[in-house]
Order: sequence, then structure tokens, then C-alpha cells
Amino acid sequence: MDNKDCVFCKIIRGEIPSTKTYEDDKFIAILDINPKTPGHTLVIAKDHFKTLLDTPTSLGCELMDAVKNVSLDLVKQGKAEGFNFIFNNGEVAGQIVPHVHMHILPRKSGDGLKMLV
Repeated sequence: MDNKDCVFCKIIRGEIPSTKTYEDDKFIAILDINPKTPGHTLVIAKDHFKTLLDTPTSLGCELMDAVKNVSLDLVKQGKAEGFNFIFNNGEVAGQIVPHVHMHILPRKSGDGLKMLV
């Protein structure tokens, strides 16, 4: 599935440039163009699903595997001591691009980022 006007689908097709940090058959990871922390990464499903609720359960589980792989790479590179994982699901929850993706915010001691829970 694909959406011709979706910015993430355009990135996946190579129509919009991005800094890719990971790719497998179902997901890509790119650096966020407006990072909240250094290394802020988006893990994006290659198939177009608007929200997690539209996504097959098996793909949701595989998304977490991709998030783990990207996170382990960030730790190995010395770019993170911990993480915030953010999944905005639906416009009311702050989802700007209606295409399933998860934010990985690498964290380091003293980075100054304040998170609300």
C-alpha cells in the first residue's frame, strides 16, 4: 500500500531526500528534519497505514524489532545512554504525518530535554 501524496511514502520512494540510518524489507529509519535531541530518528513502515490501529498486529511487533535494532546501533555508536520512544497515534494525539512511524529520541545525561508523561 502506498499513498501518492504522503511525505513518508515519497521519502520511501526516493522522491524526497532523507538521511537514512536503517532499512529492512518492511521499515526505514531516517533522521528527523526537526530533531528534539541529536540523533532523533523516525522508524517508518514502508507500507502506508495511517495509524497503529490500521496496522496488522504482526507488523506492529516487527516495528518494535526495528526500533530495537536502531536503538542498539545508537548505543553502539555512543550516541545514546537511554531513549524516549514516542508514538503519536491520530491527529488529536499530535500525529502530523498520517503514516505509521515511531520517534526515537536518544538521551544522554544532562541533555536538558524535559518530557511530560
